[in-house]
Parts: sequence; C-alpha cells; structure tokens
Amino acid sequence: MTQAAYYQGNHTIRHGPGEIIEPKRGEVRLKVSHCGICGTDLHIYHGAMDARVTMPLVMGHEMSGTVHKAGDGVVNFTHGDKVVVMPLAPCGDCPACAAGHSHICHSLNFLGIDTPGAFQSYWTVPAYTLHRMPEHLSLAHGALIEPLAVAVHDVRLAGVKDGDQVVVLGGGPIGLLVALVAREAGARVLVSEINPYRVELAKRLGLDAINPNDADLIKLVMQRTSGAGADIVFEVSGSQAGAAIMTELLRTRGLAVVVAIFAQKPEVDLFRFFWRELRLQGVRVYESEDFAAAIELAASGLLPLDDLITDIRPLSALKSGFEDMERGGRVMKILLEL
Repeated sequence: MTQAAYYQGNHTIRHGPGEIIEPKRGEVRLKVSHCGICGTDLHIYHGAMDARVTMPLVMGHEMSGTVHKAGDGVVNFTHGDKVVVMPLAPCGDCPACAAGHSHICHSLNFLGIDTPGAFQSYWTVPAYTLHRMPEHLSLAHGALIEPLAVAVHDVRLAGVKDGDQVVVLGGGPIGLLVALVAREAGARVLVSEINPYRVELAKRLGLDAINPNDADLIKLVMQRTSGAGADIVFEVSGSQAGAAIMTELLRTRGLAVVVAIFAQKPEVDLFRFFWRELRLQGVRVYESEDFAAAIELAASGLLPLDDLITDIRPLSALKSGFEDMERGGRVMKILLEL
C-alpha cells in the first residue's frame, strides 16, 4: 500500500494513500527509500511559506530511492537503479539560466516546495534531476547527499584550501557538514554553536567546537591565528549575533560566506568591510558538480555520516520529528524510512 504525508496548514499533517503517477516522456517514477527532515520542511510546517506552497503539499527533498519505472526517452536509468534527486527545476530562459547559473534561476521550481516532494512511497520527477548512487553506498547515507551537496557548494565557492583558518557559526546539520567538508579540504576548522549537544557531537567528530555563551569566540580565534583573524567565516546560524560577529572574526581581506536564510534583515558592520577590505559571498543550494562531488565524498567513507543521523523513523512519525526539532536538544538529522 502506498503512503504519503500531506501538509494542510496550521501545523497539521495528514497521512493517507500516496498517488502513483505515470511518468511522462523524460520522467522517472521512483520508489522512495529514505528522506531527511530539513529545516525548510520545518519552516513550511510552521506556516512561514503558506503564501508560496499549494496545499495539501507533500514535502521532502533530502531523499534516496530506486528507479521504479522510466518514461519514454529515458535511456540512462532502469528499474532498480539506486539514485538521489537534485530537486531543482529551472526555467531555462531567465538571465540566471542564460548565464549558466540555473541553480539560482529567477523562477526556480524547487521540488518538495513548489511541487510535491518525497514524503511519499512513489515520486515521479524529471529524469535530469537524478544522480546515480554507487551500489555500496547505503540508502540511509544517500538521504544525506542533498545537504552534503549544499556544504560542498559552499566550501567550493568559498575557495577553501589547505591551511585556511575557518570558523563555522552554527553547528546544525548544514554547519557540521560545512565544517567536515572544509576539514577534508585541508582547513583548520572551529565550530561555534550554542546547543551543548551539538557542541559535544562536533567534538566527537574530531572538530574544534565551543559554545560562544561560555567562551570568548573572538579571543579564541585571535589566539589561534596569532592576532590575524580567520581566513573564512561561514555564517550558518541565521542569527543577528552571527551576522554581527562574523566581521569581527575575519583577517584583512577575509571572506564572510552567508549560508543561512535570515528571516529578518540583520545588522552588519559595513564599516568593518571597508576598514579591512573584507569580502562577502552568498551561497545558495548547489550545482550538478556539487552533487557529483557529494556522492563521491559520501561513498569514500571519509565522513562520519552515521554520527549525523539522530534517528530513523517511519513516515508516520513526521509530526513527532518536527516537534523534536522545535524543542532542540539532542537532535541532528532525523530520517524517515518509507
């Protein structure tokens, strides 16, 4: 029997039969295996995106699964292939697409937000969104490919290189993945996070981590850099405190990378940008090369992916997953198993 979880507004999730959609030409129907609960899903659940989404909405985009049926014209994938979805459907016509930046298309259709997503047994998607998984990579780890691709994109655009001093503000799933990918690039990484569980988890993963409420972050960064400041700061907290302190942590001509989505416009010290000739980089989602690199990195076994998975639950536990995320505490990444 098929299953699906539907967001109906007002913190309401309804569970019911899923729809099996026949793939059209150039489409593929997937049998979903695992799907992570993302911060964006939580924003939707809170009603913050009600003006954008069409209800009832099947959310979910951090997924892994297998090909169930390929539509006409699809020759690269066949029944049983293990795949993940890069959930972006660009228009192909806007200035961003014309410039080769289709991942930030002006009219981007994000699967799982603007159209139905992966919190369902079967999901029909354009074949061009698929990336093949290596056979030895588990489907649970495959559900981490999408957020890992975010981190790969962020680190690539920041130009992190061997020996760089990097600070990551925010130790949630994306923050820790950014820290781990930056470490693989050869950087010396410090994570700043106010959740004690996440601080301890970062330390267990071999990362340097502190709670800025318990220690002087600026003083520590200056000690680590002989007074120069960090080469790169990734702002992943989405907080006013993070936006304020990122400029204080950077060396002359250092780079601030804004990863988080800010609900309100933060105050940023532009004088500091002038005074130290700082640079600012925005980063958003990922490109196809980032997905490919994320799959390769996940398959290499170099990252402690198991340690990032807090729990694997049935789809019926979606609401409890949201509630656990709202409470904070001992939560990193919750996966749903379809």
